[in-house]
Amino acid sequence: MAAEGDRQAGASTTIAQERQNCMDGKTNQDRETCLREAGAAKQESQRGNLRDTGDYSSNASKRCATLPADQKADCERRSMGEGSVSGSVGSGGVVRELVTPVPAAK
Repeated sequence: MAAEGDRQAGASTTIAQERQNCMDGKTNQDRETCLREAGAAKQESQRGNLRDTGDYSSNASKRCATLPADQKADCERRSMGEGSVSGSVGSGGVVRELVTPVPAAK
């Protein structure tokens, strides 16, 4: 029961911080949209429907699963942070690049 209370307290703190970020203009959304999203997140949290999305390995596998076999491994490596990253969500997109040497055909 204590773990549930800790989870709810942590969620409340996170949601309060997100709302404050909306008010301070620290997001990439207009204030109305940001506050609406923060409110929706609060409702979902109260229903117990929000969960930690920190399982990056699983997310990378799912994101890359539909690619052809010869591209899948590189996709997963990029998703896990290998290579270089440029751009930002605020500027319209993040570009991940991984240079993989391929032996010349004989």
